[in-house]
Amino acid sequence: MADNFLLTVDEMYRADAAASALGVPSLDLMEAAGAAVATEIRNRWKPRPVAVLAGPGNNGGDGFVVARLLSESGWPVRLALLGKPKSLKGDAAANAQRWSGDIEELNLRILDDAPLVVDALFGAGLTRPLQGVALEVVQWINEEKLDCVAVDIPSGVHGDSGEILGDTPKSEVTVTFFRPKPGHYLFPGRESAGDLVVADIGIPDAVLEDIRPKTRLNGPDLWQDVFPWPDTADHKYSRGHAVVVGGAEMTGAARLAAMGARRLGAGLVTIAAPPEAFEIYASEEPGTLVKAVGDDKAFRTVLDDKRTNAVLVGPGAGLGPGGEEGVSETTRERVLAALDCGKSVVIDADGLSVFADNPEALFQAIKGPCLLTPHEGEFRRLFSLEGGKPDRAREAARQSGAVVLLKGPDTVIAAPDGRAVINANGTPDLATAGSGDVLAGMALGLMTQGMEIFNAAMAAVWLHGALAEHIGPGLIAEDLPDNLPHVLQKLRAVISS
Repeated sequence: MADNFLLTVDEMYRADAAASALGVPSLDLMEAAGAAVATEIRNRWKPRPVAVLAGPGNNGGDGFVVARLLSESGWPVRLALLGKPKSLKGDAAANAQRWSGDIEELNLRILDDAPLVVDALFGAGLTRPLQGVALEVVQWINEEKLDCVAVDIPSGVHGDSGEILGDTPKSEVTVTFFRPKPGHYLFPGRESAGDLVVADIGIPDAVLEDIRPKTRLNGPDLWQDVFPWPDTADHKYSRGHAVVVGGAEMTGAARLAAMGARRLGAGLVTIAAPPEAFEIYASEEPGTLVKAVGDDKAFRTVLDDKRTNAVLVGPGAGLGPGGEEGVSETTRERVLAALDCGKSVVIDADGLSVFADNPEALFQAIKGPCLLTPHEGEFRRLFSLEGGKPDRAREAARQSGAVVLLKGPDTVIAAPDGRAVINANGTPDLATAGSGDVLAGMALGLMTQGMEIFNAAMAAVWLHGALAEHIGPGLIAEDLPDNLPHVLQKLRAVISS
């Protein structure tokens, strides 16, 4: 899947219809889908009793194909249908007629002595919670810890949002078709998908030209061509000069961000530090410049330096009296001054939260290249939005005029023009203090070197995840910058091969 496209439920319907319009019979697509699932099962397990759970739509039709092909290969197969056979339509009805075995009514007895279950109940377009016997069967699969193979997506997971509607079976493997869907990579549904297999069932790639999907899975192939590897003619000034605003108390946050920016290639990084904390900032990392900045005028003087081209405000900057309930006018003014200087800006952490009482003041000040990097809590303070994570991130980007990097185990990066990517690498070890500060600094470092903001955000997030996978358990934030050389060397070797 070199293009990394993710298709929404509606876009997948359109892909199916477009394939039919190009002369690919829909019955052939269903046969190929069922064959892909059956092949995956035969590759993973030796023949054993299988219970195929078929739903009333095309997902159930895929299940009939799976049952037939496994039975023809000598596997003991029982098939249960949610609904009546006479209610099936189109290709699903045709494949029900091709099935020579019994069609049982869906109930818990179908799972008796069946260590392997094929979930072909509902596809990605389910819009209401599982209920009745379907819910009971799914819960029993989980309670008994039966091996489960999901057709398209685990039943109960919405294909666009990853939301779990009622419940969903915990699957060993999910076999989907043509392209994955956002719900395969978004939590909490992602935890139920198991291994994801994307099968080619004969839909021509050409159908994507009319669909023009705007959601992609993050990966180096999306940004490696514009990654700012240093050239032999480069020097520290040609690689850019970043400014990180430091706070008076939580000094570690700005220092971690500065190290992230330096490790990812910024030629120079200056921490604009409160005078009372200058000695703390200046006592470590001798390669990081530190400048005492006591007031707004002094800060604007730093920004006026023509050699500086990117600014980060937020990590450890301070919220003022009352913590999260307070507002630091100093932090707020630093953000507004940065946005007014005509340079690329990253706003993170406290730099976002100080606008919780007036988000419009922040949005109106964004007139140039800007990246917002909220976690869910900070996001909710600025935006009153509902829906799936990609939709919320897109709308936030549209409202703010900035690229939005909505953090989490399924980080989403969205641009004001509607583009969005979902990041799927990384480990839970990133859930440690300071890792987000390093991420903001990494994005800053790439922007400092002239990388366009959306690309810089994608690259920083992916590298952040790759670092976690490389370091493993025991990770602390300080490990992230220190291990960047290894991950960058590996990336460059892959790109060059």
